[in-house]
Amino acid sequence: MPQEAATDPYADPLRFGQRVQILRERRGMTQAQLADFVGVSPHTLRKIENGQQKTPGLDMVMRIAEALRVRDLGDLTGRPDTRVDLFIGPGHPRLAAVKAAVDSFPPMNSVEPPPVAHLEARLHAAWRKRHASKNHREAIGRLLPDLIRDAQALTRHADTATERRRAQALLAEVYSLSQFFIAFQPDSHLLWRVAERGMVAAQESGDPHAIGVASWLLAQAHRDSGPRHFEAADAVNREAVAYLRPLLPDATEDVLAIAGALEFELGYTAARRRETGTAWLHWDKANDMARRLPTDYYHPVTSFGTAIMGAHAVTVAVELHQGGEYVRQAARADRSVIKSRPRRARHRIEEARGYRLDNQLDTAVAVLEKAAEAAPETIRYNGYARAILLEEVESTQAARRRRAAEVASRIGLLAA
Repeated sequence: MPQEAATDPYADPLRFGQRVQILRERRGMTQAQLADFVGVSPHTLRKIENGQQKTPGLDMVMRIAEALRVRDLGDLTGRPDTRVDLFIGPGHPRLAAVKAAVDSFPPMNSVEPPPVAHLEARLHAAWRKRHASKNHREAIGRLLPDLIRDAQALTRHADTATERRRAQALLAEVYSLSQFFIAFQPDSHLLWRVAERGMVAAQESGDPHAIGVASWLLAQAHRDSGPRHFEAADAVNREAVAYLRPLLPDATEDVLAIAGALEFELGYTAARRRETGTAWLHWDKANDMARRLPTDYYHPVTSFGTAIMGAHAVTVAVELHQGGEYVRQAARADRSVIKSRPRRARHRIEEARGYRLDNQLDTAVAVLEKAAEAAPETIRYNGYARAILLEEVESTQAARRRRAAEVASRIGLLAA
């Protein structure tokens, strides 16, 4: 048997425990780290991997899948007939058109660039649509191909250094908007192309806000690639924070907000590592920056502002598995209004994760119902939400099973 076949999660007759070990090692995690993530002792996890303990129940399987960021549940179970994509959505109908626009490099004079003010107004309207629409991917997906084409044309036709820097800032912003569409879609290579091009365009522009936004998104791309990439995420974040720090005394609201968003991302990554003190320290720093902003302000890209800090606290508490802390933070967050529909839905998903960890499964499903009301596309393409719903549609509790199935059907997760 070839060496690579022996480590293929689909190669029979691998036991469940062997698959866990292989996927854990590919993530660069120790047994102790994975055991901590899923809430069992290292001794218990060792017995699971060695086959000395029977395959755990569905709840534990889903926790392991979440901790290992398994893209397809079949990779973990070894049953291709039960393929379930967990952290990548099924692919939006407009993905092909967006991808074609990103990959296209038309000849120099084939596209006439729009006036700068016109492109700025269209971008502003696109961000408004993203925050206000229930189906925000559909809303921006129909706009992105033309925005990408026109922003690229604007950079090619810039006559002066000043015009070129302004055009590059707009191009970076278009790529930022694109990343919100491409995230959780089945094309990770496209996401990386857009993230890296956005960073290059932002650096070419020399615009602090553009650089901050591109760094925020690039750091997220690194972090979401798994624990082995956490250091790369932190490196991008720290460099951006250090770059922006001298500018903050006289910064605009948008620059101050992206600096605060970057500060929180350092805390989020620390929480993913279970570094409790560091995570809350960065949350505190981000909260201090949020307090310097008007109470009704929210950042057009990240939604950062005073209203979002409660939601961020829920996320930190959930990642740290801090018992009832996420419930307390959830109650606090609900007193603030998050203007962005997709961000509001994302917050609900984080709440549902917390209630699931606290074994309040009926409440978790009820919260996901609220997420679906706010932004169905957010919950449909979010791996955590999908995992919870797919688990609860198999619940032995009839009422919970029925409610989960209704939500899953409404967002198209159980569509034929």
